[in-house]
Amino acid sequence: MDFARSLWLRIETLHAVTYFGEETQSAGADLGLGGFWMGYFGFRAAPLGAVEPGVVDATFFNFAPSFVRRWVPDVWSTAAPDALIEARSRAASATLERLVPDLAATARAVAPFLDVAIAAGAAAGRPVFAANRDLVPPSDDVAALWQRCTTLREHRGDGHVAALTAAGVDGLEAHVLIALDQGTDPVDLQRTRGWNQDDWAGAVDRLRHRNLVDAGGSLTAAGRELRASVEHATDHLASQPWQHLDEIERTRLIELLTPAATAVSHAGVLRYPNPIGLPPLP
Repeated sequence: MDFARSLWLRIETLHAVTYFGEETQSAGADLGLGGFWMGYFGFRAAPLGAVEPGVVDATFFNFAPSFVRRWVPDVWSTAAPDALIEARSRAASATLERLVPDLAATARAVAPFLDVAIAAGAAAGRPVFAANRDLVPPSDDVAALWQRCTTLREHRGDGHVAALTAAGVDGLEAHVLIALDQGTDPVDLQRTRGWNQDDWAGAVDRLRHRNLVDAGGSLTAAGRELRASVEHATDHLASQPWQHLDEIERTRLIELLTPAATAVSHAGVLRYPNPIGLPPLP
């Protein structure tokens, strides 16, 4: 497997506790946030500052604009970005420590590798990565590991948005393509991203006019090729920060992260399948 994709499976798994861990839900409630989605947008967007909904819509890419506006900018009147950043870090590290009690040793071992990549990452065109990279690293080892993984997954996410945009695919169309490619029920993606059935049908029609979806609602050969090219471009863009690590160092990084990521994946906290497209680790 390509190094960038293999690494993504591990750092995304460690990062994703922020969406599914009970500690994050409790942290949001303690701040007065009204439910999961206010917490999601507040915690993830906080490094960008108290931005307007258009910024979140553009950078997060795949949510319905009306859905974003249900929570942003109201979230900033409930909790300031600095408070959200501190709370998300504390909550995510608590989840990780609960699931992987010896994670601090791994966190210290991988820190030099991840720091090299973060420093080498190109920020141009990657606003969510850049905002996370500018944060002061937590003093706690596990919290710092979670933040490093988050910064690097946002680098990949920003690159994925660039790859989709270059291919002429919008956020909703990206969901349609992946649902058709993987044979998954579109209802979950519609529900968790704020789209309705008419929105979805309109995206299918647009893709059909481009010969990416056939009359029966399946991906054409061109649609499958476009999906593969976007994933390849995403992996290529995500490999940029790792140019200063040699093959031995890359192999060692994967070896160090695998036990912790596997433990998290198997703990029953993350939901599979999930809207972020993260598969379980074997």
